[in-house]
Amino acid sequence: MDNDCKYLLTMIGMADGVFKDGDLIRVIGREGVLIAAGGAASLLQTAHPKVAQGVWDHSYTADDPTRRLRNTMGWVYTVQFGTREEAEALSALVTKGHEAITGPDYEANDPELQVWVASTLFAVAAQFYQLLFRRHLDQAELEEFYQQSKVYATILGCPEERMPGTYPEFREYYADMLQNLKISDASRGVADEVLYPKLPGGVSNAPGLAMIRLLTAGLMPAPIREQYGWRWDAGRERRFRLLVGALAAVYPRLPLRVRTLPRDAYLASTRKMLAKVRRPPAISVRSS
Repeated sequence: MDNDCKYLLTMIGMADGVFKDGDLIRVIGREGVLIAAGGAASLLQTAHPKVAQGVWDHSYTADDPTRRLRNTMGWVYTVQFGTREEAEALSALVTKGHEAITGPDYEANDPELQVWVASTLFAVAAQFYQLLFRRHLDQAELEEFYQQSKVYATILGCPEERMPGTYPEFREYYADMLQNLKISDASRGVADEVLYPKLPGGVSNAPGLAMIRLLTAGLMPAPIREQYGWRWDAGRERRFRLLVGALAAVYPRLPLRVRTLPRDAYLASTRKMLAKVRRPPAISVRSS
């Protein structure tokens, strides 16, 4: 085999991702509008008191919310769309960072918490995607998307057997969690930081943040929404439906290259960071 063939095969191998185009995790995950549902996923995660305490004690969300969003979405997009090497390298960095996130009753690398976080990412994405695209995912599609979404836990070291095995088993687990989770003061504190962030621009952000708060409340399962103490009545429900209807009428008609701009931007930024991390240190040669 000549050198050109060897080079080509090496490049093909490096380009292999954890997933391929056409997989539902990519079809759904490429949609930049899903970031608008990030508040619901984030505050579902911190409805778990152990997750909430870890975020409250160690997160920089309040001080730099844009950096937190950039790092979170960079990891999500790298796992979904990056090469396998990129996804595993970045996830190893995340796992290493999580080793320091411990407290009297929590560890960020605890499989119990990894399962819950992965579950919220799947549940909220499936819910919001179906609302926006007015597309009903059938049982086979939900099973496929769920099986692929297990990666959010397993690539961080969670044993796959800790995840519910099938989509019906996931539904049982998820319903049980929603009925039995008891949010904490830390959960409420994190919610205030997420819903009322300190962003450059001040009052100019008010309309966008109001929209995000409405989406977050509308996408939040009722048992958790009630614990957070968010007002939800017929008027709020109607405004939520109008907002989702407006997004559903406009967003899917945008060109795909526009809808995927957030993915492309966050992925490019993350790849630059990974290149710096993996770059070997310069060797200084002292002349005699």
